[in-house]
Order: sequence, then C-alpha cells, then structure tokens
Amino acid sequence: MRQLPGVAVFLCLLAFVFLVGCGRKDGRSDTAVSDTSTQSSRAIQNKGSDTLVNIALAWAETYRDVDPTVSIAVTGGGSGTGIAALINGTVDIANASRPMKEKEIEAAQANGIDPIEHIVALDALAVIVHPDNPVSQLTLPQLADIYTGRTANWQDVGGNDAPIILLSRETNSGTHVYFLEEVVRLGEKENEDIFAPQTLLMPSSVGITSELRRNPNAIGYDGLGYVDAAHEKVLAIARDDASPFVPPSPQTAAAGDYPLARNLFMYTAGEPSGVLAEYLDWIMSPAGQEIVARLGFVPLTEE
Repeated sequence: MRQLPGVAVFLCLLAFVFLVGCGRKDGRSDTAVSDTSTQSSRAIQNKGSDTLVNIALAWAETYRDVDPTVSIAVTGGGSGTGIAALINGTVDIANASRPMKEKEIEAAQANGIDPIEHIVALDALAVIVHPDNPVSQLTLPQLADIYTGRTANWQDVGGNDAPIILLSRETNSGTHVYFLEEVVRLGEKENEDIFAPQTLLMPSSVGITSELRRNPNAIGYDGLGYVDAAHEKVLAIARDDASPFVPPSPQTAAAGDYPLARNLFMYTAGEPSGVLAEYLDWIMSPAGQEIVARLGFVPLTEE
C-alpha cells in the first residue's frame, strides 16, 4: 500500500484538529454553555401599567442590591400593552392597574399561558382640577354626568360659568378602563355609557397634569402617587348624595372609605418559580411594600 506523502499527512491532521475545535467554539465546554443559559434565566422582563411603572422601577433598582445576579427590565405603555405581551409570551410579568378581562384570559389560555394574578399594592385614584377652580367635592353620579357630557358647565356643579374640559388617559390604559367602569358607568354591568366625544385622551399621567395646570377649566384623574398638591387640586369624592365626601389618601384607601380605591396587579404566566418567585416574594415583603408607601401609594396589609 502506497504511503501518503508527508505534506498530505500533515494536512489530514490539521483538518482533524479544526473539526474538533468547531465542536468547542471559543474553547468552551458543554458546562460553559449551560452556565450561560442559567445566567440568561435570571433576567426578568416587566411591562405594562403606567400607574405602576414608577413603583416597578424603584423595585427593580432596589432589588439590584438584594440580588445583583438578577437583571430586571421595566417598561410602561399601559396595562393593555403589558397584558398583550404576557399573552404573546414576550414578558415575565405584566403590570396592570385593572384586572384582566375574561377575553384576555381566554386569549392567553388559547396560547398555552395560564395567567396568575398577584395583588402588589393599592391605589387611590385622585380626581384633580386646577388650583383656581372653586369646586372642592363631587359625587360619583356628578362625575359620571360630567364625563359623559350631560353636565358641560362648571356652574352646574357649583363652579364658575365656564365649559368643562375633560381629560382622560388613552384607551389602552388600565386607569382609563377602571374610570370608565367605576365612574362613567358607576359600576353598573348593564350601563353602556361612554366618555363624551370631546374628551381629550392623554398618553400619560404627565400629559393630564400638564394640560390641567395650564387650563383652569380642565378636570382629570391620576394615581395619588403622581399628584403634585402644589399644582393640582384634589377633590373629595362621595359615592352618592347620601354619603360623606372623602379625600383620597393612603389611609382612606386602606380603610375602604375612599370610593375610588383599587388594587394594582402583576400577572405571571403560570405560578412563578425560581428567580421570579423570589422577586415577587420580596415585592410583598416589608422591604418591597415600604417602597409602595414611600411613593405615595397604599402598601398591602397582612390581611
């Protein structure tokens, strides 16, 4: 049998070494690849409610000191945006200032996702006007008449002879949906009232407050944690003519006295485990809830 020339033998050995090297790119072993996968699983994607976004950002920043190996990305966009991302499987946590709708739950389940609800804080939704507005209190039926356009002049509710300028969040906002259901429709399931067509839809809390500060005839609503008492007047609200007028505060919301107190939610795809469960447990802990109180929202009680 004829022997290969020395050069041919050398080329064959070189090819063998090259093929072996391809099986271990950059010299990494299977163990190294596994470690990289483990590291990526410690990243949490969190999206949704603009009401919750400041709390969520504060939680994420503080948790970096609790567990530096966890990376948490937080974005807003509204409750509907976060829930849609959860349904599509592109986030780990969806923030929402309203419960998921039945059709959203069904869409998630059809996509193989079982949404699990976690109440993470409470909020008092404040009704706000310009500081120069003489009106200081309204009932929920009066608010419903104002936002449907049935009452169009401040004079009709004890104010100046001036048109009422309506400000609202956009429709993808959970706060918009909550206000529609609990104020415009007064919590009545059969009520089909909608916002008056002249309502100005704002993309954020900042949009509402900016417009309200420059327009003395405007009325809007916002989470209490976003209200600046120096530039916005907060109204006391009564459930009806026979009920007391109650100003929004963490205390009145926690006690159930303020009519527009609501839960704030995080949704996960199934029961959380691993790093996600650890993060949610920390959010519910005294350390996590202290941040809720510090930002002007209502922390969870032990009950």
